[in-house]
Amino acid sequence: MKENVIRDKSYSFALQVVALYRQLCKNGEYVLSKQLLRSATSIGANVEEAQAAQSKADFVAKMSIASKEARETNYWLRLLRDSEICTIDVEKLLSDSESIINILTAIIKSSSLKYSKSRIQH
Repeated sequence: MKENVIRDKSYSFALQVVALYRQLCKNGEYVLSKQLLRSATSIGANVEEAQAAQSKADFVAKMSIASKEARETNYWLRLLRDSEICTIDVEKLLSDSESIINILTAIIKSSSLKYSKSRIQH
């Protein structure tokens, strides 16, 4: 299968968040951890859906949802860090989420430009 950086990165990120979720639950934190788990795993799910998009507009829409989920995930990670609810270091995950946001933003911009140009030509 052809290498797909955002697909691989979002999947790996989701696995790391699943591990963090388990740690947080062991420490008795269930509310923020569940929100984090939902948004973080949704990133990769939307990236995966985008791979089977029916059109360029559908692809951009799915990637845009993935971007929104990545931003939400970043929010939950910052909240975990800054609220000091737990002592688990989430800086690596924060860095990874920012990297994913940057990649998704570039994909969306690039794909949107291509989509706009193709619509103008038709």
